[in-house]
Amino acid sequence: MPQETDARLASGYTIKVRAYAKVNLTLDVLGKRPDGYHELESIMQSIGLYDTLEFKNASSGVQIHCSHPEVPADESNLVYKAARALQERFGLAGGAEIRLEKAIPVAAGLAGGSADAAGALVGLNALWGLHLSQRELGEVAAGLGSDVNFCLTGGTALAQGRGERITVLPAAPNFWLVLLKPRFGVSTAEVYRGLDLKAVEPLRPDTVAMLNACVVNDFDAMAAGLRNVLESVTCRLHPELNELKEALLRAGASGALISGSGPTVFGVVPDEEGAGEVAAALMGIKATRYVTSTHRKGVEVERTGGPADRIGQGAG
Repeated sequence: MPQETDARLASGYTIKVRAYAKVNLTLDVLGKRPDGYHELESIMQSIGLYDTLEFKNASSGVQIHCSHPEVPADESNLVYKAARALQERFGLAGGAEIRLEKAIPVAAGLAGGSADAAGALVGLNALWGLHLSQRELGEVAAGLGSDVNFCLTGGTALAQGRGERITVLPAAPNFWLVLLKPRFGVSTAEVYRGLDLKAVEPLRPDTVAMLNACVVNDFDAMAAGLRNVLESVTCRLHPELNELKEALLRAGASGALISGSGPTVFGVVPDEEGAGEVAAALMGIKATRYVTSTHRKGVEVERTGGPADRIGQGAG
């Protein structure tokens, strides 16, 4: 029999969620798995760039309204898939109307879609009064995509397997980032198809050293240890990304890296003033600039239309 949602959450009750982007401080591909996926090892970090999702109860179905014209509002959207996964798993009778305001750039290597899916799981858990634990939400997240579990947890974490196995780490040094998003996108599938594991040795990260840098709060060691094996493919497909990395370093960033499969390139800076100076030095660059800092949550929820509450999902 379909499960009834919490009686306190009447149709006028709304939930607003912030879903935070991520960068990869390290990204290593260890090999191909029998299931066709790649075995990953990556230290991920939440950053202050976020999308906003607002949820209202509906009598049935899932409706999505998105501010970005390139983001689908149908069954292919990860937010829709997250909602349907909860409905089907728990036999829910009701539905939801969801508004998605995009600030994380699309197809950027910053896990915007995964962040939105994590935000949907947390927001609907609150809206529908499901009272699911972090572990239970993680079980649903694992079926949605490789980065969703990290985005659900947030902070600083080691991701393994397909990316779904998450080990929460001590928070990385608090630092600032200048991100450069070119005007083109990158196909993650194409990048993985082009990956030659024999050719990536110079790009392999020292994951243990990066873990230690996070533990002892050593910004300089962290900046020096930025590595991503996918750069071997992404920069071959788009050589201009090397130019963006070099521009960030010339402007004063302590280190620079492509996040995920790209194309976003980020530079790390120890403080806000330095980040502003780096961004100002890149005024003429042919890419959209973002300035932000590290963040210790993956998802934050603020209830509206009822008692004010702030629920942080994630590390610290």
